[in-house]
Amino acid sequence: MEDLVKRARAARDDAHVPYSEYRVGAALRTADGTVFTGCNIENANYSNSLHAEELAVGKAVGAGHREFDRLAVSSSERDGVTPCGMCRQTLVEFCDDDLVVVCDEGDATPEYRLGDLLPDAISAETLGK
Repeated sequence: MEDLVKRARAARDDAHVPYSEYRVGAALRTADGTVFTGCNIENANYSNSLHAEELAVGKAVGAGHREFDRLAVSSSERDGVTPCGMCRQTLVEFCDDDLVVVCDEGDATPEYRLGDLLPDAISAETLGK
């Protein structure tokens, strides 16, 4: 787990955040142990900015992976960062509820299950109602 947090921290160093200066890095481990990282990339239109978790998922899915077991998220500006609603929605499309999400708080790394973070996400079941 420590290695995944280190990779998330390293990924945030590559963030392109000229407006907010809010650096986030993510490291996603697949079921076979491959790790994909991502960093946030923003532009003047924040709604079109890319989030670290989404980039990591995109790289993994683009490489043919569909099973994931752990995600670490790190921020240099805020403690206790968890995936935002948009990232949760992306994660729910590709990851099971039992995906472990580790949040880098510097001294501590609390763990959550994706299913515990999802009340605001849209799922296939909610779309059918």
